[in-house]
Amino acid sequence: MNPFIATIAAAAALAACGFGAFAQDARGILAPTGKLRVGVYFGSPTSLVHDARTNENHGLSFDLGKELAKRLNISFAQVQYQRISEVLEGMKAGDVDFTISNSTPARAAIVTFSRTVLTIELGYLVAAASPITNINDVQRPGIRIGVTQGSTSQGTIPKLLPNAIVVPAQSYKHGIDMLERGEIDTYATNKPTLFEMSDQMKGARVLDGRWGEEHLAIAIPKGRETALDDVNRFVEEARTSGLLDRIVEKAGLRGALKAQ
Repeated sequence: MNPFIATIAAAAALAACGFGAFAQDARGILAPTGKLRVGVYFGSPTSLVHDARTNENHGLSFDLGKELAKRLNISFAQVQYQRISEVLEGMKAGDVDFTISNSTPARAAIVTFSRTVLTIELGYLVAAASPITNINDVQRPGIRIGVTQGSTSQGTIPKLLPNAIVVPAQSYKHGIDMLERGEIDTYATNKPTLFEMSDQMKGARVLDGRWGEEHLAIAIPKGRETALDDVNRFVEEARTSGLLDRIVEKAGLRGALKAQ
C-alpha cells in the first residue's frame, strides 16, 4: 500500500475510535428512554448557571451532558432540582441518567462514578462587613457556618470544626440571603459556587486558602456499569481535547485544580 494512503487510513481508523466512539449498546445502557436526562441545579457553575451577558445557560453538568447526548446521537433533556442531593435521589429513583457530583464513598453507594473530571477547592465565603479576614478565623468556637442541605460539606464541617454551629440552607440562594441578613458568619462549599455567590453580594469575599477538595466525576445510575469504560473514555477525551477547558471557561468556573 502507498505509504501516504496507509497514513490516511491509520488516521481514519484512529478517528473512528476517538472522540465520540461508543460501544454499540452504550446508547441503550446510558439512555434507556431514548434521551439523556441530565440532572442539574441552578446556582453553581459545576452544574448550571445563567450568563446574563449572552442569555445562555452553562455549567459542567449541563454542557458535558449536552455533549454526551450529541456523541450518543440522542436528544438532551434537562431535569432540574434545587440541590445536588435531590439530583442524586432523582437518579436513584430512575428519573436522571447523568450528572456531575463530588465522588464521595457515601455517594458511590447509590450511583456509579467515572474517573475524576475536575478537582476543585473547598472554601468559605463571608459578607463585606464580616470581621472574619482569613481561614483561621473560621476555627473560632461558635462560628455559624452555612452549608447546603444534603451536601458533603454538611457532613464534613462538624468533623473538621466540632465547635462550629452548622446551619443548613435549602439552596445557594438561601445561603446568600442568610449571609446578607447576618444569620450566618460564613458559607462553606466548593469555590466555584462561592465565587458565583460572591458575584451576587456586593463586597463579599471568598477567603484565601482551602479546607479541602472535591473530586468531581460523572455519575450514572447503578446497574449501568457495562457502559463505564465508554464514559471514562469520554472524560479523558474531553480533558485532552480542550472541550473541558472550554466548558469551564464558558461557565465562569473558578477555583479548579488539575484533576488527578
